[in-house]
Amino acid sequence: MHRLRRGYVLTALTAVTALALAGCAGSSDADEGSAGGELTALTTFYPLQFVAEQVGGDLVEVSNLTPAGAEPHDLELSPVDVLALEDADVVVFLSGFQPAIDDALADTSGPLILDTADSADLVIHGGDESEAATGDEHDEHDEHDEHEEAEHDEAEDGHTEDDEAEHDEAEDGHTEDDGHDHGLEGEDPHFWLDPTRVAAVAAAVADTFSEADPDNADAYTANAQALTAELTGLDEEYRAALGTCERDVIVVSHAAFGYLTDQYGLTQVGISGLDPESEPAPARLTEIGHIVEDAGVTTIFTETLVSPKVAEVLAEDLGIDVGVLDPIEGLTDPEQDYLSVMRINLDELTEALGCA
Repeated sequence: MHRLRRGYVLTALTAVTALALAGCAGSSDADEGSAGGELTALTTFYPLQFVAEQVGGDLVEVSNLTPAGAEPHDLELSPVDVLALEDADVVVFLSGFQPAIDDALADTSGPLILDTADSADLVIHGGDESEAATGDEHDEHDEHDEHEEAEHDEAEDGHTEDDEAEHDEAEDGHTEDDGHDHGLEGEDPHFWLDPTRVAAVAAAVADTFSEADPDNADAYTANAQALTAELTGLDEEYRAALGTCERDVIVVSHAAFGYLTDQYGLTQVGISGLDPESEPAPARLTEIGHIVEDAGVTTIFTETLVSPKVAEVLAEDLGIDVGVLDPIEGLTDPEQDYLSVMRINLDELTEALGCA
């Protein structure tokens, strides 16, 4: 269930932003929306903007704090941005994704605040599937784990210290930032790459808009239902297209696709982990080379908004192709939207994975 929170703005920021308000009163989108009687909603990066626009329709003036083409992880707020947060009727954000937003909202009063983490279900339910792609090394780990479990069933104290050390090493062979899917609990924010989770967020947005504007609650609910129908169709397209593929491993620039791979039975291998700016260690690149060979991977995916250099060099060294898979953290083409980019991603996946 979504969470609504209220706070108090910092005294220092109030002083600064009050000056900004005096200098630009009546010029902001939020002011124009209020003057026209529309609900004003401020979102913090593109996928949330898309949902808010679809649910709000003509009844809500939606704006976005992250500029088009900018990397949302790195967003820094100006005093005018903080003022916009304070002036909006509704703020839609994702906690843990943009630290500057989290800090500002902790001290913001006025708007209804919807944290979409509460409805997006930020848990990858499929567990660590990526070990299947890493060859004999992981098979040995799996056999070792099964042996340890058998000994544990026979005698609870049957492990020696050496056994425990080996078992821990097998369990911890990958850190949370090594680029593998790990059944992450609340650590991977990229829920929007699973359309079914976007549908859940749409319902939460409709509820929040309805609370702020009860007279139009039926319209918000109907819009959310229409968006859900589109998202359901998109989910069915993915299931049909990815249901019969020659390969099921994707190598990506950073591990943003855990929800997508979990939803559609694929395995994600990230050159970098959840942080797109982290540099992979040489040992990690060597490991990916083994995965590529063992799993018959034909393509390494770069992405928009992040430098493709490391992925391109690795693909060249391995003699395989380079593709683009968009994590849709922001739009670079104003002619596209969330649905169209997801379908472009599907085309890229089906070609790289050899899907019938």
